[in-house]
Amino acid sequence: MTDHAAVPVDQVVDRYSGLARLAQAGGTPLDCESDDFEQGCFGAAAYRQDRQDVPEAALRASLGCGNPLAVAELRAGDTVLDLGSGGGLDVLLSARRVGSAGTVYGLDASEDMLALARSNAAQAGVANARFLHGHIEDIPLPDATVDVVISNCVINLSADKPRVLAETFRVLRPGGRLGVSDVIADDDLDPARRAAAEARVGCANGTLTASGYERLLQRIGFVDIQITVTSGAGDGLHSAIVQATR
Repeated sequence: MTDHAAVPVDQVVDRYSGLARLAQAGGTPLDCESDDFEQGCFGAAAYRQDRQDVPEAALRASLGCGNPLAVAELRAGDTVLDLGSGGGLDVLLSARRVGSAGTVYGLDASEDMLALARSNAAQAGVANARFLHGHIEDIPLPDATVDVVISNCVINLSADKPRVLAETFRVLRPGGRLGVSDVIADDDLDPARRAAAEARVGCANGTLTASGYERLLQRIGFVDIQITVTSGAGDGLHSAIVQATR
């Protein structure tokens, strides 16, 4: 993680609450600028194969840096948790994949985002989605209750990533899977350049490097760790898929 001052959590929540209100009003919110990512893997552009039967508002409010569902291997009957579920796009798509026997929880710290997500779920007729208010550093679910944890460009926003990943480990069942999209930094990127790149991109708060991410996951107890860069954000930052098993 960088050694510059982290963005306070209330500022992060306020920012995304404003973006949710914009989406509710029919606008198209932007967090990272779309031209900061190559190959179109930004926002709804990463979901080219999953756009059918999804409310347009959920697509408009997609603020991710990839598509974690492309690697999450969701199965019928799974219990899934989306960290920082935003407008609910990944929750709705996951709910479709796990079927009526499964349950998908969307966790978000913004009441405005939760209101938008619940509206989108109702419009889509999704009955197996549950939306929770809370912080990803303190997940409001019991131990060992989740089969899969997903997230899209949210863990990078936390100022306490070790706690987020430890909480993720806690709620996963033995053998449970982690599959998230996140922003990472080159190993040799010095703190000043990393801080400047994060300020330009706008959706990062002390990025981890790939090696730092792997060490942290190993220390917590995760195995089968894979980190795959999916596109570049410029200036030493990249979007990546992070996979691991409890």
